Amino acid sequence: MPSSPEDTTDHADPSGSPESLVLHATDNGVSWITLNRPEAMNAVTWDQRERVIALLAEASADPGVRAVVLTATGRGFCAGADLRGAPATGDRVPGDVARTIRLGAQRLIASVLDCEKPVIAAVNGTAAGIGAHLAFACDLVLAAESARFIEVFVRRGLVPDGGGAYLLPRLVGPQRAKELMFFGDSLPAADAERLGLVNRTVPDAELAATARSWAQRLAEGPTRSIALTKQLVNASLDADRATAFAAEAMAQEINMTTQDANEGVASFVERRAPKYRGV
Repeated sequence: MPSSPEDTTDHADPSGSPESLVLHATDNGVSWITLNRPEAMNAVTWDQRERVIALLAEASADPGVRAVVLTATGRGFCAGADLRGAPATGDRVPGDVARTIRLGAQRLIASVLDCEKPVIAAVNGTAAGIGAHLAFACDLVLAAESARFIEVFVRRGLVPDGGGAYLLPRLVGPQRAKELMFFGDSLPAADAERLGLVNRTVPDAELAATARSWAQRLAEGPTRSIALTKQLVNASLDADRATAFAAEAMAQEINMTTQDANEGVASFVERRAPKYRGV
């Protein structure tokens, strides 16, 4: 059993293959996805992005996976996008930039939001640009005390991408979101927790163990009810009350067909601890 998120079944190799640049292991129902370009502060390449998207899709479809942890090796969680590994596109024509964003950064963030299993970000270091948005898209965010978050786009004269202008106002409100995006200041983990961007800040040495503990609790829970709860919460941010109430009623209808829901009710009646199986 891996003792930390860096200790996985895949190992880096000098070829720079996607498998070595994004490590993966499944342990006790938890899928560990680890960015592994520490020399580049885990600036994410095209190949890495595609592998993360694929691994999250696999987690959704695999009944043996009941929670996901997204983390990284080295001092950085993800320093942003590294487009040097992207496929050559030739001369740019109108529409290319928008298409690149839709098919790239936005697909990556959507893959986290749409994953049917709960996703924990274990932020081990700097999360900048798309790296910050990758963390904020996760269902729960743990951060090492040394971690920091940077809306770096304004420093380069760019507009935020990867859903930043969608995610941040929903997490901290429009004024705070504008402050972060207009100035691009480095936000320490403790301040990110105070603003509500991070669930919990922990000492660096405790990050892996805390992530493992949280993920294991999720993996032992009622998988389908958690997935439906995630969908309800995410959708509620864009829905009126009538739509949200209708979605809630339908989720209840669907969930009551699961074995875990029946086990939860039976265990309450029988005054015993439930034993959830994820189905």
